[in-house]
Amino acid sequence: MAIIKKTYKDQVVDHIYQLMLTDELQPGDQVKESLLSLQMGISRAPIREALKELMTIGLIEYRPQVGNFIPVLTPKQIIDSYTTRGVLEGYAVMAACDLFSAEDLDRLDRYVDEMGVAARAGQHKQVVDIGGDFHDFLAAHNDNLQLLEYTNRLSLKLHVLFYKHWGQLYQPDEIERRHRAIVASIKSKDRAQIEQVVRAHYVETGTKIAAVQTACSDSAA
Repeated sequence: MAIIKKTYKDQVVDHIYQLMLTDELQPGDQVKESLLSLQMGISRAPIREALKELMTIGLIEYRPQVGNFIPVLTPKQIIDSYTTRGVLEGYAVMAACDLFSAEDLDRLDRYVDEMGVAARAGQHKQVVDIGGDFHDFLAAHNDNLQLLEYTNRLSLKLHVLFYKHWGQLYQPDEIERRHRAIVASIKSKDRAQIEQVVRAHYVETGTKIAAVQTACSDSAA
């Protein structure tokens, strides 16, 4: 088994991601290089690299002469992010549907089972992590590296949004049912159905999260 070595830059990306999941960094907060350097015991160079990477995927916003911040996403930005991921993943899975073996489909079924168990136990992070593995495994069957690059860029942003809100969006049984529908579409080998189901999966979630964010903003006003 290959050993994946994480660079300092990768470790910083993971660290900021975890801070966002735990709400230690929230939308509107400034991300200070000096504080990250102190927390992690590393120089600022890999921190700058990590911040640039996070900028490309929309998790960091740079304000000239001010600094780096966690962006406050508008409802449209949220829906656009989910819609785009749905388009990319829907095509990736549709184009590679003949490459899913029986073992692959069994693995997807196990992911769905595990998501259902974690959701019913209220284990938010496990739901997000397993869901991430599920969707990454779907997309990875496509060998279009450009497509996979753009798909992966959206993953962290969507994970953060889903982690914060999934308990308000779906019941545990719905989490399981929605992902089971994707597996069923792949088993059907119906390319149009696969693309439609995957796209709808993302559009529905993006629309729901945007509505929750809007309601929270209205109540806070």
